[in-house]
Amino acid sequence: MIYLNYNNLDETTQNQLLQDSKSDVEQKFGDDLKSYAEKHHLDYNTILEEEAIKNLYSYQYVFNI
Repeated sequence: MIYLNYNNLDETTQNQLLQDSKSDVEQKFGDDLKSYAEKHHLDYNTILEEEAIKNLYSYQYVFNI
């Protein structure tokens, strides 16, 4: 679970969540994504960012008010 302060949902917090998600995706699926990108001649960073955004929906959030 990710605990967030309801008053602190600024761009910095959102970027940090995205970076954390990228790290998770890269750790879990990095080799698979690299081979997929090479096979289909795609940019690895673009694929990583798309998968990281999708991964954000799998997190459970708790908002402190």
